[in-house]
Amino acid sequence: MKKLILSVAILLSVLMVKADEGMWLLSLLNKNYSNMQEMGLTLSVEDIYSINEASMKDAVVIFGRGCTGEIISNQGLMLTNHHCGYGNIQALSTPENNILANGFWAKTFADELPCDGLTAAFFIRMEDVTDYMLNEINEEMSEQQRGAIINKHTKELEKEHSENNKYRVRIANMFNGNAYYMFIYQVYNDVRLVGVPPESMGKFGGETDNWTWPRHTADFALFRVYTDTDGNPAEYSEDNIPLVPKWFFPISTSGIKEGDFAMILGFPGSTDRFLTSYGVKMAISEKNPTIVKVRDAKLTSWRAFRESDPVIDLQYASKYAGISNYWKYYIGQTKQLINNEVFDKKKDIEENFQNWVYRNDKKEYYYVIPDIAGAYEELSKYEKFTNLYSQAIFGGPEIFSLISSYRSLHELLQKQEKDTLTTTEAKQFESWFKSNQTRLENFFKNYNIKVDKATTAKLFELYYKETTPQQRPQAFNDAIAVWEEDFNKLTNDLFNRTIFADKNLIEAFLQNPSVEDLNQDLAYLWYTQFTDLYHQTIEPVAEQREKLNKANRLFIRGLLEMNPDKLYAPNANSQIRLTYGKVGGYPIKDGLKADYYTTLAGVLAKEDPDNREFIVPEKLKHLYRTEDYGVYAENGQIRVNFLTDHDITGGNSGSPVINAKGELIGCAFDGNWEAMSGDIFFEPNLQRCINVDIRYVLFIIDKFGEAKHIIDEMNLVYD
Repeated sequence: MKKLILSVAILLSVLMVKADEGMWLLSLLNKNYSNMQEMGLTLSVEDIYSINEASMKDAVVIFGRGCTGEIISNQGLMLTNHHCGYGNIQALSTPENNILANGFWAKTFADELPCDGLTAAFFIRMEDVTDYMLNEINEEMSEQQRGAIINKHTKELEKEHSENNKYRVRIANMFNGNAYYMFIYQVYNDVRLVGVPPESMGKFGGETDNWTWPRHTADFALFRVYTDTDGNPAEYSEDNIPLVPKWFFPISTSGIKEGDFAMILGFPGSTDRFLTSYGVKMAISEKNPTIVKVRDAKLTSWRAFRESDPVIDLQYASKYAGISNYWKYYIGQTKQLINNEVFDKKKDIEENFQNWVYRNDKKEYYYVIPDIAGAYEELSKYEKFTNLYSQAIFGGPEIFSLISSYRSLHELLQKQEKDTLTTTEAKQFESWFKSNQTRLENFFKNYNIKVDKATTAKLFELYYKETTPQQRPQAFNDAIAVWEEDFNKLTNDLFNRTIFADKNLIEAFLQNPSVEDLNQDLAYLWYTQFTDLYHQTIEPVAEQREKLNKANRLFIRGLLEMNPDKLYAPNANSQIRLTYGKVGGYPIKDGLKADYYTTLAGVLAKEDPDNREFIVPEKLKHLYRTEDYGVYAENGQIRVNFLTDHDITGGNSGSPVINAKGELIGCAFDGNWEAMSGDIFFEPNLQRCINVDIRYVLFIIDKFGEAKHIIDEMNLVYD
């Protein structure tokens, strides 16, 4: 078995560096190097990734919970997307000082605003740990046994390499568990807002333009990373100082042209490029339409309240944006899976695989495709229900998201009342109360009971109409009968009989919490009954998931064996990758080609004062009319956004776009509509990355924000 593991790992190390899809692992870049040089790269591999010397990878960070940021000065200044910092900007805003709407530019370090809970994780190094992770594993094991060993080895590596929690250690599987890599990060907890344009610019185009080209969006924000006086990560303190980075990006002011080499470093979140035709079919018919339907109901409800009340508008801005983004994503993915005939392409791959298996008598792969087909046949029976629950119930009523944390309190209270709390559980009990206060503050800062009631009524009605009685708790069915399917009255009754929509009631309960009080709270009871029924209903799914996981792992291993010279790449998994390509447009329909850049003139052409998505600030219009562009124009124009053919996905938002000399030329922020199926099947002729031109960023900071002092700390390259 060990011999097989080693041969697979060697095969993977070759294939991963030839993939035309281009999400490259940094430790294998030397095998890409000649191709990158031919395309125009003038740097060495060590300039990009070096463990012992400062290199480009030292200036790229995981921003917050899943975006990318890059360091652009020797004082820890960081660039990312406006939409990545959106929640933090909203949290810093009040109706009286609405930073989100008005923008913000700190005049001094002292003016920079601390962002509660925001982190920046710097990548330290990576290592192939396949042999270690797969040691002790054999093909006779069940998936559960295999998973137990993987978990054990993961914890061992995390403990060994975290150096007493100095570093964050992540073990990432590649090719569905056929290989494993260890990634080590150092996390900084004091991150402050430095500058951001108003929302009308940073989110120009809104839902209408999202995932489309052409774009005219100033999707950027500036933050700064702080350390203690010794340069170490630290919690916020007035005594902290700006980070002195190991490396930061110089910034090119010379512009770009079509065909120029460019590359992106970042943290792509998730792709599923080995998904089979059966998975594609389920996404099109079950998963995606369900998610879209529920999110559409929620967004429609929230939109009405936001348009009628500026306080609610601010409270729900970040929550709305988070739901809206992937609402449109799933619409686009479904459409392009069909338009790009992805099901048929996957079917061809599977037929070729099966023919190869039989032709070469590969007995270990005989039942891979039938097992995948059988697993999906069973899983499809639960897919709609699973997504209805996750979107309309677990992720539906806002009070349910708060109640979810009280289930652990319920268990601890039961043990406390029986006087059976262990020492560890007593610490958990204490920790729960400490974290809960912050949780309550954050929740109610952005909560409105009228909005939650109205939205909950819509979601309950949708869930009722889309499920069978057996997929609903009996108490819920009984209430529907009592209230004669009037979901507004049903919801009002629920909110009248719970403490969880009122901060004062919750705090009063927490003065003397009891199991009995929780058990009598109607919202708590409904949440627990919904959740318990969900887990009972999907119990058969676990067995099918195990079956599918094993079959997928063997399918991918077989594909690598079948096509040793074919160009494959591992799926994205939120760990650092590099993609490279060129600046350029792409063919659209009827023989038309999309140009590779947009200009400030396009912003003014799209202006619509009656549509909040297309409002142009008067100051920006004045700069345009007077052509007050400074040194940031090219041929009398300010370029706004541009296209590259990079392989990116969610998580790459905010990634640096870098030229052949290692200089920053832009900031990645979106993909294009025609290739929305790209997370499942890469479309090299269609897939494009949409980026903010770095000169537009500089122009806005300098001329619009009047914050030239921020630019002065950057290393601008004029050539």
